[in-house]
Amino acid sequence: MRDINTDLRVVRTKESIRDALIDLIEEKGFEAVTVKDITTKAKINRGTFYAHYQDKYDLMNKCEEEFMQEMADMIIKNYPDLIADIEANTPTTTPFTIMVSIFEYIDQNRRFMKAMLGPKGDLSFQTKLKKFIWKTLFESNNNPLIKQENFLVPAEYLISYVASAHIGVIQQWLNSDGEKSPQEMARILSTMTINGPFFAAGLKK
Repeated sequence: MRDINTDLRVVRTKESIRDALIDLIEEKGFEAVTVKDITTKAKINRGTFYAHYQDKYDLMNKCEEEFMQEMADMIIKNYPDLIADIEANTPTTTPFTIMVSIFEYIDQNRRFMKAMLGPKGDLSFQTKLKKFIWKTLFESNNNPLIKQENFLVPAEYLISYVASAHIGVIQQWLNSDGEKSPQEMARILSTMTINGPFFAAGLKK
């Protein structure tokens, strides 16, 4: 049986490494960051860093994967309710509830998301997020929420459009330093996603 104190120590160490990475990205940009910078900032030795990560790129990838996996778990957990509502053709609050949860999670990880999506962060993170959205919608479930055979346009274009729009809205929110609550952001994004941009602009009743 593993020692709970050891587990907690590992969690705290990883958190301090991640926090150090975010601080350093904000200060000097990811490309300029070294492992020595990270260990100094996190107040750990190099051996402790290399016990968990191969290098700074491995650290970045693991932080991003952990973030995206937690979001995927959140969405997949709500799949059964969402599919039941859609198949019953009843008005549903499930998509809105999921969006609130996602915005709350992003809010809790605001500095991380802002650093990764910003000009000093990981320039490939947007592409990774788009792949994550594709995988979550089409590959993570035996009964996918969206079936490609029902599409009126090629799947890759629709996903690119939806993912880019969502990421753009999230970036705008992060850059405005959270002037709107996760609930307000969920309402805004739901209106644009479910009803379309022309409806949101007041051009289509």
